[in-house]
Amino acid sequence: MSDLKELLAQRQQLETQLEAAFKEERLNVLDEIVRKMKLHRIAFDEIRGPIAQAQQSAQAAKTKAPAKYRDPVSGSEWSGRGKPPNWIKDEPDRSKFLIDA
Repeated sequence: MSDLKELLAQRQQLETQLEAAFKEERLNVLDEIVRKMKLHRIAFDEIRGPIAQAQQSAQAAKTKAPAKYRDPVSGSEWSGRGKPPNWIKDEPDRSKFLIDA
């Protein structure tokens, strides 16, 4: 039974050493990356690449547009983008629903 306890203690000690070595190695790698980026004048945006930039653009496009029209009866608002709501869809003159800015 004491062999099991000794082995468990050794494993815990090795895991602690592994974690410390990994952290140290990680810092060394990060330092090397930053040094090479500076040397070659590489910006972080270049590393992210077009996929990250496309994701940022997609998130910017998802922002809600400000309301342009308001239903005087219900108070519902519509930005003028996308499918018109029922309260305005059949109106030929939508100017009476415009929100005064």
